[in-house]
Amino acid sequence: MEQAQKAGKKQIDGKTVFVLYDTYGFPLDLTELILKEKGLTHNQAEFEQELNAQKERSRNDAKIESSDWQEVNSFSTEEFTGYDETTTDVKIWRYRKVETKGKNFYQIVFNKTPFYGEMGGQVGDCGYIEANGKKTYITDTQKENGLSIHIVKELPEDLKATFHAVVDAEKRTAIERNHSATHLLDEALRSILGTHVEQKGSMVCSDYLRFDFSHFSKMTDEEIAKAEAFVNEKIREGIALEEHRDMPIKDAQALGAIALFGEKYGDKVRVVKFGDSIELCGGTHISNTGRIGYFKIITETAVAAGIRRIEALTGKAAEEYAAKQCAISSALKLMFKAKSEDDIIKSVEALIADNAALKKQIDVLEHEKLAGVKDALIAKAQNINGVNVIAERVSVGNKDLLKDLSFQIRQQLDNSFIVLGALFDGKPLLSVIMSDNLVKERSLNAGAIVKEAGKEILGGGGGQPFYATAGGKNPDGLDKAIAAAKAFIK
Repeated sequence: MEQAQKAGKKQIDGKTVFVLYDTYGFPLDLTELILKEKGLTHNQAEFEQELNAQKERSRNDAKIESSDWQEVNSFSTEEFTGYDETTTDVKIWRYRKVETKGKNFYQIVFNKTPFYGEMGGQVGDCGYIEANGKKTYITDTQKENGLSIHIVKELPEDLKATFHAVVDAEKRTAIERNHSATHLLDEALRSILGTHVEQKGSMVCSDYLRFDFSHFSKMTDEEIAKAEAFVNEKIREGIALEEHRDMPIKDAQALGAIALFGEKYGDKVRVVKFGDSIELCGGTHISNTGRIGYFKIITETAVAAGIRRIEALTGKAAEEYAAKQCAISSALKLMFKAKSEDDIIKSVEALIADNAALKKQIDVLEHEKLAGVKDALIAKAQNINGVNVIAERVSVGNKDLLKDLSFQIRQQLDNSFIVLGALFDGKPLLSVIMSDNLVKERSLNAGAIVKEAGKEILGGGGGQPFYATAGGKNPDGLDKAIAAAKAFIK
């Protein structure tokens, strides 16, 4: 606005307004309001042009260009064999090239596949296909129009060959542990919190599981512990998987199978049962709950009104997490010379209490020191053109104390112009404060002063007309910044 007014312009260019909006998150309506108060407008056409250009850039970044499907062999259907096996022989049905963000990859459909395509919260499988001693690695498997789409970076040399497809069995098993654990967790939550609990979403990968559910309040530590114990008890029971494929939906409902709210199901469904846990599910699972090994809840948080989220670990990841917690506990025992976990808690509580008490003592000492610094600065005040000027570098404990010092001097010293500089963690901070009459009668503005003086410390800042601060990166320029601010009194 200053630049426009100096140039005699009544309009800000649209590009500048867009930078404020897009880069700094400054709302357009607020910009328009401030401009109107100063009798200015902005170039709406230029703003719209910049906005549309940004939208186009975003569309191009997200744009996926796919070539037409190329048929290699003639098949009419794809068979999924992944419930029963992780390896099988396959042939390529069709493929296509895909380009996104300047990168190319290929999508392949087979006549049959052991690879699970991402669906229902379970991530897709990866692995490889092999023919003539050469492997082509599958980085992901997605679902599209009922078909499993296998993602590869390069196509195999002989597209007509028969390939041996191999799923990454270790990763698949880790996913299955987490998926089966979500079913047991669902049962646990309904048993402990109530039958109002409904699954609202999930994410099952090899590293961890995430389960969203309806509940009206944060779970207590006791409820979390009960849910964890419930699942681990089911794991120790070693409950075998009962699977029913192509079961009529009415029979599944009669069996008591839980369906996901809002999901659409056909006339035939797949039912996954672990004891009393019965759910409609198309994902892959371990054959026995004992193979989950161990279940550990990591977090319980809110994600929306009435929706909670649990994140948990199973198997090796859960064991590693527990081992890490034990190592931390052992280190704390040694540190505090404690005999038990209860002793650790008592020692930490005592340490926190001591720390709080010391902080209070330090705060009292800092304010006592501040009073002495204030009196010394007032004694050094110079009268320049009828103004009581203080421009000094000071040493105080923190930024809040610097602010307190500035306001205390202003309150005690009439017709004052105060410039204080200090270093905090090696970084400079400049403070300018003045009496109200200097703002009104001499048209001084603390914000403008720190903006100009702040250049000496390679920084900037702002504030109110009577008080402003500037932080910077150059501690060696602090004395020059103080002098530059003081020079505004002439």
